[in-house]
Amino acid sequence: MKTKLPVIKIVPKIRDASIKISEKTMVKTVEANEFLIGVADFFLFFSQAVRETFSRNFEFKEFLRQCHQIGFKSLPLISITGAIMGLVLTIQTRPVLDSFGAVSLLPSMVAISLVREIGPVITALICAGKVGSGIGAELGSMKVTEQIDAMEVSSTNPMRFLVVTRVLAATLMIPLLVLYADALGIMGSWIGVNIKGDVSFVLFISQAFSVFELIDFLPAVVKTFFFGAVIGVVGSYKGYTAGRGTESVGVAANSAVVLASLLVIIVDMIAVQITDMLI
Repeated sequence: MKTKLPVIKIVPKIRDASIKISEKTMVKTVEANEFLIGVADFFLFFSQAVRETFSRNFEFKEFLRQCHQIGFKSLPLISITGAIMGLVLTIQTRPVLDSFGAVSLLPSMVAISLVREIGPVITALICAGKVGSGIGAELGSMKVTEQIDAMEVSSTNPMRFLVVTRVLAATLMIPLLVLYADALGIMGSWIGVNIKGDVSFVLFISQAFSVFELIDFLPAVVKTFFFGAVIGVVGSYKGYTAGRGTESVGVAANSAVVLASLLVIIVDMIAVQITDMLI
């Protein structure tokens, strides 16, 4: 008697697998389209902000208020961060230099490290968390409560009044905050040196800037303006294009911090590559 072999239904399995693959492809396609649309929307927003920057009727009072909000109210946080940067860098580096007998190079090494890289990047990331989230939450709440729509109805240009003033204030104040943080970092380094030694402040400053050149200072200052512009534009964009729900305010603030921090790192990488090619 012949035994019947089991019949395996292959066609339905292939059909189900092909349906799953097509669904995943459609999902990935939709995500890619949304990403490209978001990038295009961001550049359109940025171009409109640049165009309104050079238009007439600049909101100077609002610009000064935003400079106070972004600059002066960030001083306590930047002061603590700058002093701790110099102090920790000095304490961590001293044993390594001591093992090579090069403790005399500690002030100049710390000063160059702070001015060229650590000071600008850490300060920009701190400002991305504080300033970027603040701008995103503020404009997001105005979007939810329809204040931006009311400004458009009342013949007030919200792009010029809300976005341009915040972007310019961030572009101007963050470089000043970076210089302030660098100065406090050098002060913190002097304190760190005096923990296990006795070095006068004048001697420390002369040693710190003995090998300091313009190429150590100029690129670091120039890239901080781009840091400020990135933080201001990203925070304004996320808040200005927030959704209508109340939860969109938190989403706008959170996404502004994440995207601004990422772009600061990318801009710093590009600036370092350009500086390395020019030297």
